Amino acid sequence: MKKIIVPTKDEVDAKAKTIFGDLESKLGIVPNLYATMGYSSEVLAGYLSYAEVISASNFTKKETEAIKLAVSEVNNCEYCKAAHTAIAKMNGFTEQETIAIRKAQLSDKRTNLLVEAAQQIAANKGKLSEELKELFFEEGFDNKALVDLVAIVNVTSFTNFLHNATQVPIDFPLAPDLENYAA
Repeated sequence: MKKIIVPTKDEVDAKAKTIFGDLESKLGIVPNLYATMGYSSEVLAGYLSYAEVISASNFTKKETEAIKLAVSEVNNCEYCKAAHTAIAKMNGFTEQETIAIRKAQLSDKRTNLLVEAAQQIAANKGKLSEELKELFFEEGFDNKALVDLVAIVNVTSFTNFLHNATQVPIDFPLAPDLENYAA
C-alpha cells in the first residue's frame, strides 16, 4: 500500500517553496496538511487564496472556527478536528465548548445555529432543511451569510477530504474522543 509522505521544502517546486517560506514566517511552521498540498503548488496557492477571501465573511473568527470544527466532525477528519480544536481554543472557546460544538450542543443559540446549519450542509451535500434555513434567517442572517457559510463548509471539507485521503501525520494535539463525554 502506498503511503503518502509529507514533502519537505526540497521536495516541492519553486512556487510551493515560496509559499512554504511565507507560511513559516506567518505561522512558524508549515502544517503537515499544507505541506501535503504542496505536491500541487497550484492547489496550495488556490486553497490559501480561497481561505483568505472566505475569512472576510459575515462571521467572527470565533464563529468561523466553530463552523470549521463542526464540519470536521461531520467529515470525521482527525487532523482537522485536532487543528480546529486548537484554533477554537485560541479564539476563546473552552475545551468543553469545543466538545459542545462537535455535538451541536452549544448554549449560545446563535453559534449553535451556525454549527447545526454547517453540519447539515456538510452531511447532506449542500442541502439545508427549510426549517433550519428559516431559523437561520430569523436569527438575523442574510443571503450573504448563507453564501459565506456554504463557502466555509466547502473550504473545510476540502482539507477534511485531503487528510482523509492521505492520512498524513497529525501535527496538533489530538481532539478529545467524544465517547469520553456524556451527552
